[in-house]
Amino acid sequence: MDLAYLWFFIVGVLFVGYFVLDGFDFGVGMSLPFLGKDDIGRRQIINTIGPVWDLNETWVIVAGACLFAAFPEWYATLFSGFYLALLLILLALILRGVSFEYRHQRDSLKWKKGFDTMIVIGSAVPALLWGVAVGNIVQGVPIDADKNFTGSLLTLLNPYGLWVGVTTLLLFFLHGVYFIALKTDGQVKTDAEALARRLALPTVIFAAGCVIWTVVIAMEREAPLLWLTIACGVIAAFALLGSVAANWVKRDGWSFFAGAITIVFAVLTLWTALFPYVMPSTTDPAYSLTIENASSTDYTLTIMTWAAVIFLPLVLLYQGWTYWIFRKRVSRTRIERAAAVASH
Repeated sequence: MDLAYLWFFIVGVLFVGYFVLDGFDFGVGMSLPFLGKDDIGRRQIINTIGPVWDLNETWVIVAGACLFAAFPEWYATLFSGFYLALLLILLALILRGVSFEYRHQRDSLKWKKGFDTMIVIGSAVPALLWGVAVGNIVQGVPIDADKNFTGSLLTLLNPYGLWVGVTTLLLFFLHGVYFIALKTDGQVKTDAEALARRLALPTVIFAAGCVIWTVVIAMEREAPLLWLTIACGVIAAFALLGSVAANWVKRDGWSFFAGAITIVFAVLTLWTALFPYVMPSTTDPAYSLTIENASSTDYTLTIMTWAAVIFLPLVLLYQGWTYWIFRKRVSRTRIERAAAVASH
């Protein structure tokens, strides 16, 4: 069962990667009504993630595939019980992806504004619902003796789940605004730094409440990694405050880096609070899904481990190379020049 515990943390790392990378994508999308003063400004914002947004989304596909292969019982209960929430996330991601591709197909401002609205919705809905889903996994949901989820979508909309959802939405929003400040110039950059300052207080309040509430939940079920949960929560808190401080002194690179560290340790706080469960049952603790009773066979996990050792470094190298290639700022002047050429 050692490999099962290893894969619990590998799946966690994959979701960490997804939330860090697609997290700032969501934040960029949500920022459009606040930072895009004209079409050139909105194009500048969207172009910051244009080359990478679809690559970032592949992390959730890999995470889901690994979850299915390593923990089939967890996958079955999660995807059947959280079906409507996950369907809404999927539809929102499709809506967002289509909007990125279609908004520039016509010069009509009405056409572009319609797709810009869909980008905002397609970014905000997953940012909220991913937090709601993870929060409910940590807190526990009604599961019967046959490992079936017995609640509904309304069951998931409980105070803790919604609090975690709002926290992820604010963290992703702030992370995305940091990315815009790092990747743009001119008025958009200035406005992004100002928006980040306004977002700082509500984000800190919700994040602090989320950490405290999560620690309390872990303490109530005597989580064996409680010390690590607390440590990750403290690191996330200091990283968030560091990102806010860096933004105040206009150190965009450091604010984005600290924002990424915040999300990493925020997710690890939730993940370590969950250990050794994968889906606690609020109906009866005996019905809970654990790492041991929800995992695949050792043979399957061994094959997966070798595949991860070989292919995960390649994926990371390719992703790093992509970001290096598209590392330059998105200049407003360059977009204006390209628009002028296209109009002639």
